[in-house]
Amino acid sequence: MVQTTQSTKRLIDLRGMKCPAPIVALNNETRQMAAGELFEAVADDPAFELDVKAWCRRKGYELLTIDASPQETRAVVRCPV
Repeated sequence: MVQTTQSTKRLIDLRGMKCPAPIVALNNETRQMAAGELFEAVADDPAFELDVKAWCRRKGYELLTIDASPQETRAVVRCPV
């Protein structure tokens, strides 16, 4: 599910999905985003923190922040320019 937040970054809600579904969904959601666009992805899958870091490196996305708690992980990412 994609929403737009107040700071004009998209929110991609990946909660309720289990590996590998969050990364598959994230990949699908970001295909239509513009270069330099920001988004925040939130997931409750314990593997998401490591997965999103690897996905960003592999795809050329810039991982700006990551905040992991036992309940969920939030990652703010910039699309490649």
